[in-house]
Amino acid sequence: MPTDPSSVPNFDDLPAVDGHPQGCAWGVFDKDGKKDHYGTLNFVTPEIVAAVAKEVTDGISISLNWPLNGIKFPLPGRKAPVHKPVSLREAGMEIDGFDDELEINTQFSSQWDSLCHCVLPSGETYNGFKPSIELLQTTTTEGNEMPTIDHWHSPAKGCLVARGVLIDFKRYIDEITDKTYDPLDGHRITVEEIEAVAKHQGVEIKPGDVLIVRTGYTEFLENPTPEGFAKMATMSLSGVHGTTETAKWFWNKRIAAVASDAHAFEALPPLKENGEVGAVSDLVLHKWFLNYFGTPIGELWDLKALGEYAKKKGKYSFLLTSAPLNHPGLVASPPNAIALF
Repeated sequence: MPTDPSSVPNFDDLPAVDGHPQGCAWGVFDKDGKKDHYGTLNFVTPEIVAAVAKEVTDGISISLNWPLNGIKFPLPGRKAPVHKPVSLREAGMEIDGFDDELEINTQFSSQWDSLCHCVLPSGETYNGFKPSIELLQTTTTEGNEMPTIDHWHSPAKGCLVARGVLIDFKRYIDEITDKTYDPLDGHRITVEEIEAVAKHQGVEIKPGDVLIVRTGYTEFLENPTPEGFAKMATMSLSGVHGTTETAKWFWNKRIAAVASDAHAFEALPPLKENGEVGAVSDLVLHKWFLNYFGTPIGELWDLKALGEYAKKKGKYSFLLTSAPLNHPGLVASPPNAIALF
């Protein structure tokens, strides 16, 4: 249920959840004894949606969806899309024309991670839900107890309409600073840098926002080079600095969701709390956002055209819509996201 962001405690004041660290938000959005499935999307209230409609003054819409086959090389563990046009006559219909069939891995291109994408060592995710292959094979959303993306289509939610804010880190660091930057160099974008970019852009980050960070990563993937592939092999990819302090900042800002053109939103490889380089299982923001806060993560979004238009207009906030695929039990989905100015 939509929740006034100001009514929710800050990170350090959240009620303790037994067996989990301070800042775990399980139960915060529960209503009338019913466990919540939406997490921080609850920060997007009808009042916020009504106000963000005023962002649309130019009548311009920009797709934020990278092609489903945007990655042109094998991605370990994830199948490339397979598109099969089908003749209607060959399918047994007495009409000329075509259908098509599309097989995709929902993590291969632009996506939302649902709150079931990663789980804690206990097998739990947001609000104590414990997803499994069997539970995710549900055939109806009504019978689906897991916090998966199909719940976004419920009458109580109506998908996502919110204020989007672009933090164009790539443009800022390339054009405003004298620093050398490469999305394949593993730069860890700090909260202080996010705030500096926002200040330079003249945009205020508000409760209920979807915060979107441009790193330039998908632009490399569109025009890869041998040198870039060599860097990519080290898996040192730029993104938001994954620390508990970063997570605390996002919660205290009451961010509804996050997205980026980066591979994992947060920088790779992850760092453990002691500063040592970790494995993929040590991703910090995935744990905080998906498992503890219930904050969806968007990855591999196409942000180049958005960045160009935002610079042209000097305006980095906009109306954001997203209607992901509607299938019971979806762990992830193309975002079908549009920015409107």
